[in-house]
Amino acid sequence: MSLKRRIPFLRWSFLRLAVGSRNITKTGQIGDGREQAAVDYVVANARRGDIDDAIAKIDEFAYEKSFLINIGDEKGELLDAAVRRADARLALELGTYCGYGSLRIARAAPGAKVFSVELSAANAGVAQRIWEHAGIADRVTCVVGTIGDGGKTLDALAGEHGFTTGSLDLLFVDHDKAAYLPDLQAILDRGWLHKGSIVVADNMLIPGSPKYREYMREQQGKLFATVEHKTHGEYQTLAPDLVLESEYLG
Repeated sequence: MSLKRRIPFLRWSFLRLAVGSRNITKTGQIGDGREQAAVDYVVANARRGDIDDAIAKIDEFAYEKSFLINIGDEKGELLDAAVRRADARLALELGTYCGYGSLRIARAAPGAKVFSVELSAANAGVAQRIWEHAGIADRVTCVVGTIGDGGKTLDALAGEHGFTTGSLDLLFVDHDKAAYLPDLQAILDRGWLHKGSIVVADNMLIPGSPKYREYMREQQGKLFATVEHKTHGEYQTLAPDLVLESEYLG
């Protein structure tokens, strides 16, 4: 791996991310057009109908063109393994961004229905184009909204998409870090998890979700059994990160 790949601070697109960090929580995008550029790159370079190639081309874009804020290749392998352990038939992702997490979930669980909640309609459009190109648009659905919108999105998942008591096998949390814990609690209140459901949470160190991490520590052996996976921030090997994998004990 080149020095530029290993150390993101040497890359202009990473520095531009810091400038655009305020945009992310408001618009879901960094603000320099990289998300649209990513989908254009995938459509132009990945083999149509090849989910592996779509994932590889997103990783290639993030390393060689513009840094992206999806889970990435190294941490993505942890997500893959969790999806397989959950034997997922119904999966929910919070934070679609460019659709990368859902691609990995759909690949690891080819029989699953995957739903992804995204605050940005623009990101939903980007993800939809990538899913269509990868050949998985028939089993991955983006719901534009947020879990914290007073129940509107939760009601849509229940009423329109069949989410019900004990139906959710895999929950992947990778959106607004301040929303990790309240959104998990809202899903728990709906009773959608069952014994053995797995919750995966990215970015425990970068940028961090300390309230969520503390909650999982408090619930260890009670409501959840959590493993903290030591890894690195996406698309680099300099900064450490943690991915939490929590099995619901019911």
